[in-house]
Amino acid sequence: MGQPKYLLLSYDRQAESEGEEDHEETWALCEDADDLFADPGPPTRDLYELLGCAPEGEPLSAALARARTEGSAPLGALTLQSLTKSGTTVGEWYLEDVRVLGDHPCARDASLRDITIEATETDHNPGDHAQRPPLPLVYRLLAVTGEALGTCQDLCRLREEGDEPGEPPLRLLGCSPRGALRAALDAGEEDLGHAKVLRVDSAGHPVQSAAEGEVRAWIPSARGPGLVDLTLDLWSERPPLVAREIWELWGGGRPAQPNHWARCDAEGRRFWLRTALDNHVHGRQDRPPGTTYHLDGHHITDEPGFFCALGEAVNGPGGYFGWGFDALSDCLRGRWGAAGPFALVWHDADVARAGLGTTPHADDRPSTFEELLAFLAEKRVDVRLA
Repeated sequence: MGQPKYLLLSYDRQAESEGEEDHEETWALCEDADDLFADPGPPTRDLYELLGCAPEGEPLSAALARARTEGSAPLGALTLQSLTKSGTTVGEWYLEDVRVLGDHPCARDASLRDITIEATETDHNPGDHAQRPPLPLVYRLLAVTGEALGTCQDLCRLREEGDEPGEPPLRLLGCSPRGALRAALDAGEEDLGHAKVLRVDSAGHPVQSAAEGEVRAWIPSARGPGLVDLTLDLWSERPPLVAREIWELWGGGRPAQPNHWARCDAEGRRFWLRTALDNHVHGRQDRPPGTTYHLDGHHITDEPGFFCALGEAVNGPGGYFGWGFDALSDCLRGRWGAAGPFALVWHDADVARAGLGTTPHADDRPSTFEELLAFLAEKRVDVRLA
């Protein structure tokens, strides 16, 4: 058998959620995997109708007027609050990137409007669809700012999500089964159970969780006698494509030298931070307040790069000390390797001064160099530019 990259463990969701120890059994060491990595696709947009609306507020009125003349108009994010007769909120449902497509008189009440919208459902909704409140409940419509946009009596999805292309199953290659999995294969059992896949380093130590799913098939492996290839139907998200690169950089264990992350783009650096967090050793005593740390700024060309470099300045190569402002605030409270106040000597600071805050991503503007310095000063970090 060649050098294994993945460890297959039995998986018991209830035992894990209840914090039970030693509930995972090693089922196999696997040389490699096929169809493991995939970037998430764009969110699905659906067509809805807000029935029996009483519009109010400038954003909705303006969007309706524009849609009537231009065919559609952006509205932004929309919250639907379910209200009781007394006005008590009993639930919320969210839509993002809402676009108003048109409106017409409501069939139930000509004084109200039925409004057609296209939108993306958020991941924070409690269910697959907003439940129609039993009368006399209604929905209150709110803009992202909290401004009231009116009320409506019902929400109807006009266009259901189509069948998405089936994703290929995960194949673990060159696996040496053991324990309960070995016994199940020998017995010819078809129900092989739920499992968790971990990426491991060259010493067999876990690097990061890779996937979770159900083992549903196996065949003898061409990689050697006694080995099998396993097929898993996943019910977890697949690691992004950048995970392959990051895991290779951690393949020999935690990096012994700093700045391995520097060769990665911004997405790779964000995943590096996730990997560093998952490998952070908790419980170590913080170095005393007043300690001076040296930040290598030569590769800080973006915000994720700052946090990669800061983690290594505080906790050594592959170290973690926050992946964003909120996480950094938590780390600065102690028990993450350093206790404030402390000094940070920022070498090659001009690299960050030129690069930070200049490349927007998604809907957020990254922090500028000056904003980052102000945040650190507020948190009692004495930054000395070098």
